[in-house]
Amino acid sequence: MEAELTSLAVAGATALVTQMVTDGWEQARDRIVTFFTQRRDGEGEVVQAELEESRAELVAARDADDEETAADVHDEWRLRLRRVLRADPSAAAELQALMNELRPPDDVPKGTVHNTVSGGVQHGTVIQAHTIGDLTIGESR
Repeated sequence: MEAELTSLAVAGATALVTQMVTDGWEQARDRIVTFFTQRRDGEGEVVQAELEESRAELVAARDADDEETAADVHDEWRLRLRRVLRADPSAAAELQALMNELRPPDDVPKGTVHNTVSGGVQHGTVIQAHTIGDLTIGESR
């Protein structure tokens, strides 16, 4: 049973850290806060602040290509999830349900996009998107 809980904690931390850098973070954060605070009454603001601090560390680490710090954020939440699961094995089903909620649908393209347009007035076409297929601008040749 310990191996299963550890595996679930790893998967949960991965899902949590992945959500930290998505547009849906605030909604995911609220669900994660609920998961933790059901076992620690009255500490919602504390957990939320800890999550936001971890998110800021993760974003800064990714911007700096600092894999070690990004791994530290993951490990911190893996340990916290494992402690919750050890103290309350019945939380495993709830964590699994939470992970299912946070998992993006299979048909959503994966990845991140960072677009920057700078340098004054742009006289050409500027497109900001994640995925574009078969795009023709102007006349096709």
